[in-house]
Amino acid sequence: MRKGQIDFITMGCSKNLVDSEILMRQFEANGFHCTHDSENIEGEIVVINTCGFIEDAKQESIDTILELVKAKEEGRIRKLFVMGCLSQRYQKELEVEIPQVDKYYGKFNYRQLLTDLCKGDVTTCTGQRHLTTPSHYAYLKISEGCDRRCAYCAIPLITGRHISRTKDDILQEVRTLVADGVKEFQIIAQELTYYGIDIDGKQHIADLVHDISEIEGVEWIRLHYAYPNMFPKDLLAVIREKKNVCKYLDIALQHISDNVLSRMHRNVTKEETLRLISEIRKNVPGIHLRTTLMVGFPGETECDFQELMEFVKWARFERLGVFAYSEEEGTYSALHYKDDVPYEVKQQRLDAVMSLQQEISAEIEAQKVGSSMRVIIDRKESEYYIGRSEYCSPEVDPEVLIKSDEELHIGSFYNVNIIDSNEYDLYGEIIK
Repeated sequence: MRKGQIDFITMGCSKNLVDSEILMRQFEANGFHCTHDSENIEGEIVVINTCGFIEDAKQESIDTILELVKAKEEGRIRKLFVMGCLSQRYQKELEVEIPQVDKYYGKFNYRQLLTDLCKGDVTTCTGQRHLTTPSHYAYLKISEGCDRRCAYCAIPLITGRHISRTKDDILQEVRTLVADGVKEFQIIAQELTYYGIDIDGKQHIADLVHDISEIEGVEWIRLHYAYPNMFPKDLLAVIREKKNVCKYLDIALQHISDNVLSRMHRNVTKEETLRLISEIRKNVPGIHLRTTLMVGFPGETECDFQELMEFVKWARFERLGVFAYSEEEGTYSALHYKDDVPYEVKQQRLDAVMSLQQEISAEIEAQKVGSSMRVIIDRKESEYYIGRSEYCSPEVDPEVLIKSDEELHIGSFYNVNIIDSNEYDLYGEIIK
């Protein structure tokens, strides 16, 4: 047990990761040594940043808490603290069920932990983070919360209403991170395109992305978690015209059947969705779209599902993820719908979509053979350097595997010839 060391464990999404990074930097400014997701817990204090989005994520968070409770009881750690989405939603229940945790914090009061363990916020570190990602890229969170009320989603119950950060605050954080060597920014929010609505009633995501792209040293900007309803079309011009804004957009669509979309409270129709996808591809040639679909939502018929399959064939998404519906307490669907699609059917539908997408992805990646790409190197594994093109977000998207006799530098860009592909990844060689 190392005195003065805090081990952080982050569950769930990249938005949680940013919170952990902010807190770690503050603790370091207070004289602590911090580690993140270490395979071997060695610190005297452990902070678990939990996820409470779906049942599997909640259970994983609870299992992790119980595992660290055991470590505390065995004397391997001295203090255990829990923060994040799970404790935001279930703090009273957790305090009763797992009282061995020294203290629970929610999603928004976690900075109180600084006051409880040390002197509090160090103002000279405002905007700074202890990056847990490779030093050349970072996640940039531009807002909290969500004003959308999708029938299945518990996130608004956890995080509350949408609150945008000020543009000046965001731009200053980008400048600070660039000065620390960050070249690539993954811009994230629960609802990216809603940015600014709470400030003056207007969407300002296009202006924000434009201004970030103007900062010297910003090489790549990638956009995550857009919403199809009220999509700001002026954003497309920024993606098309700014060279350091990646031709990439993560836009969760969930379904295409009007029956299911209506029951989901998505406030968008099939026709509007098809028109939007066509408009995006027309205005930003070569753009890679990532989306998320949900199968097994209450009331989804076999006809609805086949309509979804035909949509996947038509849209040919470059990146696609699928989830089976999970009933979350307190949501509209949990209160008003019966979870009437059997688990086996949900799984069959999920497998069918992913099998179809695997074929589509293989065809799309094969078309890149013979082309050249600008690639950033993330790491080296065995005989390969592992990189990504502008069309690939870290951890979730295909990668470019490169063999090179010469040493390549992590975090540097190289021009690469694509010489082969499989269902998801590409193989390349450095252009000399």
